[in-house]
Amino acid sequence: MMTDPIADLLIRIQNGAKRGHETVTAPASKLKAEVLRVLKAEGFIRGYEQIDVDGLPILRIQLRYVAERQPMITALRRVSKPGKRVYVGRRNVVRVRSGMGLSILSTSKGVMTDQASRRAGLGGEVLCYVW
Repeated sequence: MMTDPIADLLIRIQNGAKRGHETVTAPASKLKAEVLRVLKAEGFIRGYEQIDVDGLPILRIQLRYVAERQPMITALRRVSKPGKRVYVGRRNVVRVRSGMGLSILSTSKGVMTDQASRRAGLGGEVLCYVW
């Protein structure tokens, strides 16, 4: 049994990128798919798709690299954990690496980046930081 599926997804992406893999797989869920949607929209991954393997839904994630096989994602940091949830108000949404990175938030209007939540005037649970 997995206690933190978002952390598992982030670690799979980070380990796959460090090893230079083209794709990585992870068990599927709606929240994971939304996090991947944000990462794809921001250009950190090439894409993802949900497939069935032996009747179980799996997410196949295509990683993105820049010149010389350097991963687009330098680091991922899980912020809100099952043991300690981290929530921010609309005025306290932080900028990651002075705007070079992003934070992914789960808000009442769905999963979005820190910039989108500031525009919408929403706070929420900070899922992770990506840079």
